[in-house]
Amino acid sequence: MSTNPLAPSWLAVPDDANALPAAVWSENAARAASGELEIAGVSATAIAAEFGTPVYVVDEADARARAHRIRESFDREFARVGSTAKVYYAGKAFLSTEVARWVTQEGLNIDVASGGEMAVALAAGVDPARLGLHGNNKSLAEIDRAVSVGVGAIVIDSVVEIERVAAAAERHGRVQPVRLRINSGVHASTHEYLATAREDQKFGIPLADAAAAVARIRAHESLRFLGLHSHIGSQIFESDGFAEAARRLFALHAELLEGGDVPELNLGGGFGIAYTSVDDPLDIDEIARRFADIVAGGAVELGIPVPIVAIEPGRSVIGPSTTTLYTVGTIKDVEVDGHIRKYVSVDGGMSDNIRPSLYGANYSARIVSRVSDAPAALVRVAGKHCESGDILVHAEYLPADVEAGDLLGIPATGAYGWAMASNYNYLGRPPVVAVRDGVARVIVRGETEADLLSRDAGVTP
Repeated sequence: MSTNPLAPSWLAVPDDANALPAAVWSENAARAASGELEIAGVSATAIAAEFGTPVYVVDEADARARAHRIRESFDREFARVGSTAKVYYAGKAFLSTEVARWVTQEGLNIDVASGGEMAVALAAGVDPARLGLHGNNKSLAEIDRAVSVGVGAIVIDSVVEIERVAAAAERHGRVQPVRLRINSGVHASTHEYLATAREDQKFGIPLADAAAAVARIRAHESLRFLGLHSHIGSQIFESDGFAEAARRLFALHAELLEGGDVPELNLGGGFGIAYTSVDDPLDIDEIARRFADIVAGGAVELGIPVPIVAIEPGRSVIGPSTTTLYTVGTIKDVEVDGHIRKYVSVDGGMSDNIRPSLYGANYSARIVSRVSDAPAALVRVAGKHCESGDILVHAEYLPADVEAGDLLGIPATGAYGWAMASNYNYLGRPPVVAVRDGVARVIVRGETEADLLSRDAGVTP
């Protein structure tokens, strides 16, 4: 079959529209002899029958293995250059008490970006010393709680926060470790909304103002300066941006060493993953090797000790582990310039995955309740919301006989799916189900209409 002219140039007609590209699907996802998708030994139809759809399905062993491998890779590579690494799981990608336990059991710390995320990590029993608190506008209450419980590091994002954190530390009789977030000006190769170090940006302090800010930190006996922090963006496929950010920070790092200890350098996260078969992210071993070489090379060039390096992966831990299951409803063949695009509507949408609508993010999809010999047809997977932009998969090839009642699976939805979910059109957020060794269990309960109405003050008890 030839490519539909309505398809984007990167999307080729698959040899088999039933195949599951290994780079996109979780490690333990495979077709059973029946043709159904199984994840960690549990069939998609069994999950849908027990928990309904939409439903986020997390391959627990896959998520744990990714966390463990990142930890292992960075340990190995930084030992090679005479230093160590701290790996923080970026909880904003997806955080629940179970996930917090998984990643810490695999050796990671956790980066939280709000009081709510901090509360989840603490509820999971995570040692506060293993937490780092981010945020461009932390409330006084969030700062106070972080200091009071003994959070291991607070990332200062503005000059005014220096005094706020120092005051909280004095009040609680603590010396609070802090990092200073720097806006390096490096333009990451990613979507505009995912680039976080451009000059016109709400995050961080400009390089030119950093030395004065560090002097203010060091002037407070209640604060301990750990080092600089940089985060250039998300879903990044190359290391050049990280190298340039490190180069810019290293010059400042060396300058700051003249005035005191600077034990760490935090280079953030943002490592990309495969959402489609054409995405080609760097392997984590290669990322760790390049980071170690970049840091060690910079230290040698400036004649300074190799610092402890901190990183903050989130998407690369949890993103590939998760598949969202939907039930197909209405199907429409729409003629555009003499060609047909098949609209396949499902029972979820932008309320459970807003990234395609917000960023134009691309995803893959497969029928997961069966296999088919029908020829591949170009489809657009649409949600059920009252928005023309409510699209889950902009372009994909599925068997042309896709029909109402089929189960559809969209892989690599673990990052920023549930975390950014909403109740738009008064839909409850779906459950999150973990699967492992043939067993499925709920780790985040789905919302019902009764849950939503319970918050409406106008409902009569």
